[in-house]
Amino acid sequence: MVRSIKNEARQSAELLIEGVPVYGAPGAPLGANALAISKGIILGVGKADEIKRFRGPATKWIKRDRGCVIPGLIDGHAHMDREGLKSILPSLDGADTRAAVLERIREEVTRKQPGEWIVTMPIGMAPYYQETETFAEHGYPNRWDLDKVAPENPVYIRPIWGYWRSCPPLVSIANSRALELAKIGPDTAPPAKEVDIVKDPATGEPTGVFLEHTMMPIVELTLLDCAPNFTLEDRVEALGRSMKIYNSFGTTGVYEGHGAASDVISAYQSVSDRGQQTVRATLVLSPAWGTADDKAPAALLRDLFDWLGRQGLGNDLLRIEGLYAEIDETGANWVRSYAAPQTGWAGFHYDCGLPRQALKEVLIEAARCGMRASCIFAGVAELYSEVHREIPIDDLRWSWGHISTLTADDVARARDLGLVLVTHTNRHIRKMGSEHRRRLGAEYEGQIVPLRTLLDAGVPVAFATDNLPPSMFHPISHAVARRDEMTGETIAPAQKLSREEALHCASWGGAFLTGQEDQLGALEPGKRADLVILNDDFMSVSENDISGLHSDVTIVDGRVVFDRGLEGLDFGTEVESIE
Repeated sequence: MVRSIKNEARQSAELLIEGVPVYGAPGAPLGANALAISKGIILGVGKADEIKRFRGPATKWIKRDRGCVIPGLIDGHAHMDREGLKSILPSLDGADTRAAVLERIREEVTRKQPGEWIVTMPIGMAPYYQETETFAEHGYPNRWDLDKVAPENPVYIRPIWGYWRSCPPLVSIANSRALELAKIGPDTAPPAKEVDIVKDPATGEPTGVFLEHTMMPIVELTLLDCAPNFTLEDRVEALGRSMKIYNSFGTTGVYEGHGAASDVISAYQSVSDRGQQTVRATLVLSPAWGTADDKAPAALLRDLFDWLGRQGLGNDLLRIEGLYAEIDETGANWVRSYAAPQTGWAGFHYDCGLPRQALKEVLIEAARCGMRASCIFAGVAELYSEVHREIPIDDLRWSWGHISTLTADDVARARDLGLVLVTHTNRHIRKMGSEHRRRLGAEYEGQIVPLRTLLDAGVPVAFATDNLPPSMFHPISHAVARRDEMTGETIAPAQKLSREEALHCASWGGAFLTGQEDQLGALEPGKRADLVILNDDFMSVSENDISGLHSDVTIVDGRVVFDRGLEGLDFGTEVESIE
């Protein structure tokens, strides 16, 4: 029996999809392999013979003989804007020796006029920007090396965003023309204690190499702030490209829980205004407390409530709501914030943090206003409990992201406060699972991203990529296999989820996080038609192949926003386009 919305017999579908299994469809009949869509809404889900009743004279048809259909995936901590930015600048990917880097710079000189800046991506192999041992053994190119291939152009090789590799120091390099324009000489002081301006031991002259013992760049926002950085148009262009890439992996929605800075919000609004938005986005505001003048942060929050409150500002595709919360009692982020409104790779304001007591007052005011809050650090989650004792937050759906290790008390707190937890398995299972287990001891490994414990406790969980890399099938795979890909070890196997549960977290969990579970997250009649046709069957591919799944066709609001056969993208497999 087909499951359909009321009065379905009176409606004709604009689009029918049939021929492959449909997953994530509660209440659908066993063996469902078709669904009908009209005006952006799912009309019915069932078996192909039954769904044909929705066919009308104008109905389009997608017939498949491989793959499956799943709900659109919702990335709970995406940093989606970064992906497209990676192709704005010339790449040094594959340049694994000093000579290869210099040759790549020489090529860029041929594309520039004398005096024009050359700013490149960092040294290292994408996407994690790992460096070869060659640089450790023989050193990086220095200013004089760059001068030989670019004598008339200022050159700056940007540092990595440290979390890509998770291994400082960050390295950036400038030639003599760039140092001259930046007014950097032997007496130039580092802008922060984390920065080392490397100097020639014989002359005391800067070599052009900068080392930053931190995870977020400082030099490009301070000493080298004269070098071109991302413009608003760069961000707009890159964001459109980012959306297409995320669509290609089946992502139809994102929640930017780390907060979005003004430049990122402006880019989203421009893409939306141009009718080019293909990923639903909920943006949490990244505050810039350094611009608050003399007004207390809690008082400023009251002024923002009208457009940051529970209902947010925007439409079905783009909403801006809630507040990112962070404790910061150090100085480095305030140094970075001097570059505002430029935020570089971050996409959030560096001065978004406050001392603990000041942040507590802000969160109390947010709770009083019924405003959502989002955090990624355990210290802020502890503050949530203190706020709750003064003003209840258990119905506000505050979120806690970047989940790493949780004790039983942490899980109980999340449950009692009504929090939504957002994972970061690309880091805490894939990269650091074995390290966490060594630190905790094998008897406590169940605390490492304890997905089974959380779901059994009734805590809603959303998955996230943190753009490391952008495919949601990596965290789905981590939930199912629990494998540290650096060591091959299985981490806390008792915390594994079934494939059905993992898909639920990656779709419905994200919808719950964004407050849209009544409209998104499952393939049910009456819900928005955000769905994906995968290249293979999610339920039957080998466990090792889950992370390699991708979309052949992605649909948002009933509209095809990605068709791999029409994109001409090379993802290492031949696929069919819509028939």
